[in-house]
Amino acid sequence: MAALNAPPRAVLFDLGGVLVDWDPRRLYRKLLSDEAEVERFLAEVCTMEWHGAHDAGASMADNAPALIARFPHYEAEILAWNTRWPEMFDGEIDGVAAVIERLDDAQIPVYALSNLPAEKWGHIEETYPVTRRFRDVIVSGEEGVKKPDRRIFEITAQRLGEAPQNVVFFDDLQTNVDAARAFGFDAVLFKTAAGMREALSARGLGEVFARDGAL
Repeated sequence: MAALNAPPRAVLFDLGGVLVDWDPRRLYRKLLSDEAEVERFLAEVCTMEWHGAHDAGASMADNAPALIARFPHYEAEILAWNTRWPEMFDGEIDGVAAVIERLDDAQIPVYALSNLPAEKWGHIEETYPVTRRFRDVIVSGEEGVKKPDRRIFEITAQRLGEAPQNVVFFDDLQTNVDAARAFGFDAVLFKTAAGMREALSARGLGEVFARDGAL
């Protein structure tokens, strides 16, 4: 891919699945009897649709009782979604923090946009120091709207103060990439840090990484 006429003015990162490795299975493999029960629990009880309400602004305390009423035998496991949240994580995704650090060191503004419960942003910020490199972090739970809703991209563009076409956005879900592109961001589906570096280099930022032989 040839470099574009002008390098991007900012780079925007998703968090879960791009910077940090989040998977509820890590927790529920400790709590449930076998893999089949884990998958059934996540498909039927604590589903991504249910969790999506947290990403859109609902508190975990308020969202749990109705689910417990439906599945009272899973009360402890449902409450664990909140109380044992950190156990769903397994560190950073290899190489991405280094990309963020290198961009920031080169004075390329870096930001984050994440579907994340408002009450859990503090855990991410405290656990992963690289997040302090971000000039701003747009947390869906704080805004009351989540990706791929167009409104979250409108809010993000306002917060960044950049035209969307001047911002490269990395997300691990194609639905979010498609929605971001439709809004106007230069969105890229994230797979690996190496691919991220290649995409940024193709957009005129190769010198940011070239001096350490990363490309």
